Amino acid sequence: MQTEQDKPKLSFWQIWNMSFGFLGIQFGFALQGGFMSRIFQTLGADKDAIPLLWIAAPLTGLLVQPIVGYLSDRTWHVKFGRRRPYFLIGAVFSTIALFFAPYSSALWMAAGALWILDASINISMEPFRALVADKLPDSQRSYGFVVQTLIIGIGTWIASNLPWFMTQVGIPNTAEAGVIPDSVKFAFAVGAVVLFGSILYTILTTEEYPPENMEEFRKKNEESKGFFNGIKEIFSSIAEMPLVMKQLGVVQFFSWFAFFTMWSFATPAITEHVFGATDTSSAAYNNAADSVGNYLGTYGLVSMIFALILAFITSKVKINRKLVHMLSLFAGGSGFILIYYISEPWMLHICFALVGIAWASILSMPYAMLSSSVNPKQMGIYMGIFNMFIVIPQIIAALGGINFMYKLLFGEAVVFTMVLAGTSLILAGLSNLLITDKAATHDG
Repeated sequence: MQTEQDKPKLSFWQIWNMSFGFLGIQFGFALQGGFMSRIFQTLGADKDAIPLLWIAAPLTGLLVQPIVGYLSDRTWHVKFGRRRPYFLIGAVFSTIALFFAPYSSALWMAAGALWILDASINISMEPFRALVADKLPDSQRSYGFVVQTLIIGIGTWIASNLPWFMTQVGIPNTAEAGVIPDSVKFAFAVGAVVLFGSILYTILTTEEYPPENMEEFRKKNEESKGFFNGIKEIFSSIAEMPLVMKQLGVVQFFSWFAFFTMWSFATPAITEHVFGATDTSSAAYNNAADSVGNYLGTYGLVSMIFALILAFITSKVKINRKLVHMLSLFAGGSGFILIYYISEPWMLHICFALVGIAWASILSMPYAMLSSSVNPKQMGIYMGIFNMFIVIPQIIAALGGINFMYKLLFGEAVVFTMVLAGTSLILAGLSNLLITDKAATHDG
C-alpha cells in the first residue's frame, strides 16, 4: 500500500468508479429500510413488534463488520486486490437475498431474509469505506466520502420510488391478505440486478495499491494466522481505539438510533397519522405505503443534491467537518419533528428534505474524521469496529428502546416515533462538541 505522501490525487471519475458499487448497496438498504416493515405488517406483524423483527440485521453487523475489516486488512489477491474479493462475495449473497425477500409467506421467513440480506450487504459495505481511505490522500478524504454519499443518494432516491413506479406502469399494488403485492416483488428484483451489476462495475474498473512491503505483509499475516489471533487483535484494537473514534461513537449512537427508528416506523407512523390507513390489505394502505417510499426517496434525492454541493466545495476548499456535521444533524432532527405537525401530505417532502441533509452528512463526515485519525495499515479493522457504533444503537432500539422511549417521553401514538428520531438527531448534533482534534475535524 502506498504511503500517505505517495498517494496521487484522483479525478472525480476515478473516485466515482471506485465508489459506484455503493449504488447497488444502497438499492439494497433503501428497499430494506423502506419496505421491510411493510412486508412485516402485511404478514401480520403488530406495530410494536416490528423493531424486534429487525434485530437480526444489526446483530449480524456487530459480528460481521469487524471480522470482514480484519480479514480485508490481511488479504491480497493478485487479480482482485485487498477489498474487492469481499465486494464480490457480499454482492452474490445480497443479490439472492434481495430477490427472494418479498416472496416470504411467514414472518420468520421475512425476518430470516432480512438477516441474510443485511449480513451480505455488510460484507461488501465495510471494504468500500476502507477503499476510500486506502486510495485517497488525506486532503481528498472528505471529497471521496462525499462522492460516495452522492452515489448513495441516487440509489436511495431511485430505489425508494421503485414500488411506486411499478404501480404506475400497471403492476398490481394490492394482493390478498398476507401476500406481498407484485409491485414490491418487481421492485426488489430490479434492486437485485442493480446491486450485483454496480458492484461488479467497481470490481472491473478499480485497481488497488499493493502492500508497501509485500514480504513484511506476508510475514505479519503468517504470524497472526488463526481464529483466536484474529479475535485477539479485534479486541486489542477496540481497547486501543483513538479518542476521536470514541467521541464519534457518541455522535453515531444518536444518529443511527434515529434512522433505525425511521426505517422501523416511518411506514406505520405516516400511513396512520397522515393518511388514516391501517388495513394492510386495503388499497388505501398500499397507496399510502407507496407514498411513504416516495417521501423516503425525497431524503435520498436531497442527500444527493447536498452531497453534490459538498463535493464541489470540498474539491475547492478545506472545510470544518465537525461544524458541517453538527448543522446537518440539526436540520435532520427538525425534519423528523415537523412530521408530527404537518397538515398536508405534500409537506412531508419538506420534512424528508431536511432529513436528507443529515443523511448526506452521516454517510460522509464521520468517516472522513475517522480516516484521519487511525493507522492506515489498520483501516479495514477500524472501519469495521467503527460500524459497531452503528449497530449497537440499532440493537438497543430493536430490543425495546424505541417503544419504551417514545411512549415514556411523548405518548402512545405511533407518530411520536418520528419525534423521538428527531430528538435523537439533535442530541447527535450536540455530541459533535465533544470532538476537539483538529486533525480529524479539518481537511488535511
